[in-house]
Amino acid sequence: MSWQNIAMFIIAGILIYLAIAKEYEPTLLLPIGFGTILANIPFSNALGEEGVLSILYNAGIKTELFPVLIFIAVGAMIDFGPLLKNPFMLFFGAAAQFGIFATMLVATLLGFDLAEAATIGIIGAADGPTSIVVAQKLAPGLIGPITVAAYSYMSLVPIIQPPVIKLLTTKKERLIRMEYTEEKVPKSVKILFPIIVTLLAGLIAPSSVALVGFLMFGNLIRECGVLERLSKSAQNELANIVTILLGITIGSTMVGEQFLNKRTLLIIGLGLVAFIFDTAGGVIFAKILNLFLKKKINPMIGAAGISAFPMSARVVQQLATKEDPTNFIIAQSISANVSGQLGSIVAGGMILALVPLFM
Repeated sequence: MSWQNIAMFIIAGILIYLAIAKEYEPTLLLPIGFGTILANIPFSNALGEEGVLSILYNAGIKTELFPVLIFIAVGAMIDFGPLLKNPFMLFFGAAAQFGIFATMLVATLLGFDLAEAATIGIIGAADGPTSIVVAQKLAPGLIGPITVAAYSYMSLVPIIQPPVIKLLTTKKERLIRMEYTEEKVPKSVKILFPIIVTLLAGLIAPSSVALVGFLMFGNLIRECGVLERLSKSAQNELANIVTILLGITIGSTMVGEQFLNKRTLLIIGLGLVAFIFDTAGGVIFAKILNLFLKKKINPMIGAAGISAFPMSARVVQQLATKEDPTNFIIAQSISANVSGQLGSIVAGGMILALVPLFM
């Protein structure tokens, strides 16, 4: 029993505490915490060539199976209707990925190689499965801290985003109202949308096909109207089973000797930088647009362009309500938030396609 093992037990206890007492991403932090305990027990038979956790890692993480299956579930949960009513919000999903590339630059300047810097930057995608896939492809040794940072900061969005938004906006800007129409999106549009997005994203970033394709497949199951039983199974049974296996397997990578070092702390710190840059990028983009638009956009909506769905949209609406209880911008916030889900996957695919060319 080394001091690293004991330290990891403490870290595991903190993760489990945050999951249960604070309800910070409990479906993932609790399995990750318990997986960390299993991985740090001396001579644990859960690891090793024939250990069950090693088998799960090789079958589900190394092959990208778990993240892809999670995306089927996520796709089945998402309603793209608000985005289809406000397609302009796609630009905010792109602008809020600024933090990924800004953090890549900072990480490179701090001594990380390009693959590691890209893997750290993807924490800013605010998208756990995408972070796992990129880490597995480019820097497998960092998958533990990358995953913990990604999911931890996603759960801390209500704490991280409000100060950044308030710093970059004035009270007058936060009071801006936006129009919303109740018109329904035709069913044919909702069915064609996942198919067209898959084709376009695949042509732009072929490395994103697996993630985008399965996300859109899950959404097609939801919207087609003839697979309600499969849609509910994807949203519930599939999501729950894969989340359990994903969390406990990620936890098994957090072995004390490999996890406890200065680089890990630096990675977690840079993950916070990525989230801040993402939020700032979306808000600043909205402020720039307002210089040219007659009908002004509430710049807080730009912060909802990150992929932390639907937490970021709720945070933006709560800030708007605090300034004016009668101001409702939740529809536009959800639209930007959903577009961020797509933007993060495409950004991850572009990193997987371009980074190896420069290595």
